[in-house]
Parts: sequence; C-alpha cells; structure tokens
Amino acid sequence: MQTFAVTETITTIAEAEKRLNLTRNQSPDFFTEWSDQLPELNNDDIKNLTTLWQRYIYHRSGGHLLESTVILLLVSPLLTIARLYDPPFRIKAQESIQIIVSDSEETLQGRIDILVLKERLWIIVIESKKTMLSVWSALPQTLAYLMANPNQNYPAFAMLTNGDDIVFVKVENQKYAISRVFAPFTNQSELAVACQVLRKIAVIV
Repeated sequence: MQTFAVTETITTIAEAEKRLNLTRNQSPDFFTEWSDQLPELNNDDIKNLTTLWQRYIYHRSGGHLLESTVILLLVSPLLTIARLYDPPFRIKAQESIQIIVSDSEETLQGRIDILVLKERLWIIVIESKKTMLSVWSALPQTLAYLMANPNQNYPAFAMLTNGDDIVFVKVENQKYAISRVFAPFTNQSELAVACQVLRKIAVIV
C-alpha cells in the first residue's frame, strides 16, 4: 500500500482524483444509501434527537465550537442513537491531521479528527480556528482515507461534519460520490435524516 502524508500531497479534490485514480460518479444510482428507503425512527429516537438538537443549538448559539465539543455534543450522541457503538461496530480513533486553507484575505487553520467504525465507515470531525471551515475542506483527505481502507472489494463511507453541516461520501471501484448537505444548525429534521442515513449505511458495512 502506498504511504503518503495526506495533508501535504492531497490538498484538493483534483489532486485526490489524480493521485488516487478516482473519478466522481454523478449517476443517481451510484449512491442511493443517503436517500432511498431510509429506516424509520421510533418515538424514542425522535425524542433523543430532539434533545440532542436542542442541546447543540443552545451551546452553538454562544459561538463556534471546538472539535472536541462537537464530538461531545453532537457526534457521539448521534452515533449512539444510530446504534453505531454497539456490536458488530468498534471504534478506532485515528491521529488528527492539520489542514490549512488560504484565500486572498486570511489563512484558516483547522484540524480533522477521524473515528473509524468497522474499517468501512469513517467519521470525520472538522475543527476550525478563527472562522468556521466548510465541510468540503476535508473532502480531499477523506477520499484518501477511504481509499486506504483494507478491503477494496466493498464500498467505504464517510460522514464529514463541522457540527453545523453533515455530508456523506461513498467510494467504490475507484469512483466516489457525495450526498447533499444536511444542515442540522438550520433545521432539526436535518439531524433526524442524517441519523437515518447512518443506520442505512450501518446495515451495508
């Protein structure tokens, strides 16, 4: 397996596509896991998600949240409700990586923390400093991690989030696709659908 520093060599989507021999598949039939036949949520699920959303919005209203706080307030409870902490899933924490995004006015610095569940589902949590980084800033590195999964015969998935937005990614047979952006910061129902997507992916992986 090729070894490289993703933060140094995979910094744009174009570089990820070129170095990893990836192409984006925009067929609606390639990545149906985020939209088709999502599992139902029961009353307890809805109650727990409502509490989770209200708690996140309360703390988020005080300002941008650090990565560790996003994990504590949003990601970990969401994985619990989606039942991804239970067998056959096991959590494997990966080392954080630094990301720097420069524009004409300032340089934004942040980092990505990665949790791996059952080697085929990656949870990518983005922390920014000074200004909130878009979830898309982590997509090139996420593609690199998905391509590094030990079993290339099956699809691999990732959930990217900075707390405010959630995006799902699928990689299979040198092709990748991305879901629409789910925005729990703007609407509670967005968090519920993201939970349904996680449960759907859990059945596949």
